[in-house]
Amino acid sequence: MNESKLWTRDFLLDTMINFTLYFAHFLPLVTIAVYAADHFQASASEAGLASGIYIIGGLIARTLTGRVIDRIGRKKTLYFGLCFFLMTTLLYFCAKNSLMLLFLVRFLHGVGWGISATATATIIANIIPIKRLGEGTGYYALSVTVASAIGPLTAMLVIERASFDMMINLTLVLAIINLITAFLLKVPEAELTKNHLDEMKGWKLDNFFEAKAVPISIVAIFMGIGVASVVQFLSSYVRAIDLADAGSFFFLVYAMAMLISRPFTGRWFDSKGENFVIYPSFLLFALGLIILSLANQGAILFLAAILTGVGFGTFASSAQALSVKLSPRHRTGLATSTYFSLLDIGAGIGPVFLGLLIPVTGFRGLYVSVAVIVLFCIVLYYFLHGRKVREE
Repeated sequence: MNESKLWTRDFLLDTMINFTLYFAHFLPLVTIAVYAADHFQASASEAGLASGIYIIGGLIARTLTGRVIDRIGRKKTLYFGLCFFLMTTLLYFCAKNSLMLLFLVRFLHGVGWGISATATATIIANIIPIKRLGEGTGYYALSVTVASAIGPLTAMLVIERASFDMMINLTLVLAIINLITAFLLKVPEAELTKNHLDEMKGWKLDNFFEAKAVPISIVAIFMGIGVASVVQFLSSYVRAIDLADAGSFFFLVYAMAMLISRPFTGRWFDSKGENFVIYPSFLLFALGLIILSLANQGAILFLAAILTGVGFGTFASSAQALSVKLSPRHRTGLATSTYFSLLDIGAGIGPVFLGLLIPVTGFRGLYVSVAVIVLFCIVLYYFLHGRKVREE
């Protein structure tokens, strides 16, 4: 009975650490571009780099962490990541007189976040009972969902009513709370044989990516492009269609849709299989993007928020669970970093290419185009994994 217990002390602690980590992650992320422009008179491209270089640091850290986490130890890796995140938060106070130094601090801060986020995701994958992997991952992923809803809102309130320094102080407090909480966490470590350790030696591609997690992670690249179109361009889009007031509530509705749907979809993943939830997730996400392209009033915008929230939220947690489910237990760290690295690549490169489309298609045409990309994921998923489920 204990083997299938989900709501354990360690499950709750690791989920809380992840929530606090992402809360702290979003605080500077959504305001750093404005800070760089106001404080350093940075150009638009420089301000964008101040935001984007953090993600680059996180991406590099995820890839390298996945390679070593099970050898170093999951809890040691989490300690190191949280300590590094804390120390690099302090460095913001040393970067007030140099934009180049701010870029360096942002990169290092992203490294700390990438190590910590990979560690928490790897730990939770080994805490959740394998029979409840979809359900447990869905609940765990809500920590990111809730943080993504209240983090940016808190950041905007603090930057408007106080200062950027106050926001860094808040980030610092959250980092300290996480480090203290981590000491209370009991972490199941990987049981590595000599053969396992021999396999991990060297700089082979197989030591940076888990092969069994690559197919679903390739699909995640395109879904990352899809969600980037919403996150990066929605504020500009709602201004262009005179729905800025309703648009300010879009991500709240989006997050609530994830919050309500994920427990159900997680259980269906476990009881009915991944295809039962992943195929509809593509359809719902694509439909939400098409409705978003047609929005001319708040109600339609909120309907799009619900559909995109359920669609992408279901895919994200299900794909994360699937990457772990398909991989050997001693390589869950590598599987986790493989999935998130490729998802981040899609979310990172998406705005670059999508931004080139806007002058040609407009925002409405952009969302229709992205919906086509998401529908393409149905075919891609079928050939990379979906058809194999029937064959087994």
